[in-house]
Amino acid sequence: QVQLQESGPGLVKPSQTLSLTCTVSGGSITTNGYVWRWIRQPPGKGLEWMCTIGSTGGTWYSPSLKSRTSISRDTSKNQLTLQLTSVTPEDTAVYYCLQGWDYWGQGTQVTVSS
Repeated sequence: QVQLQESGPGLVKPSQTLSLTCTVSGGSITTNGYVWRWIRQPPGKGLEWMCTIGSTGGTWYSPSLKSRTSISRDTSKNQLTLQLTSVTPEDTAVYYCLQGWDYWGQGTQVTVSS
């Protein structure tokens, strides 16, 4: 089965760049017909879709985050990456990577604080 595991720093400082990695096992990120996503959930708030990448590398971004967000992939490592620049405390959230809406990683807590 598909398994996804997020990794990255749990604490970043305001104005810096957040970089997260999603390691995928049990399936290939290049398999046709599947998309891969990053979403997040700030404390006390709902889920927020951030970005999506397709099996051939096409990307889509939330309009509210596009200027600060980049999703990419390393096919040799079967990994997805997320970069979020110029972070503020409002970016504090649990970050998840997904295959479509069917498979979720466990999530990783990211706190933005000085």
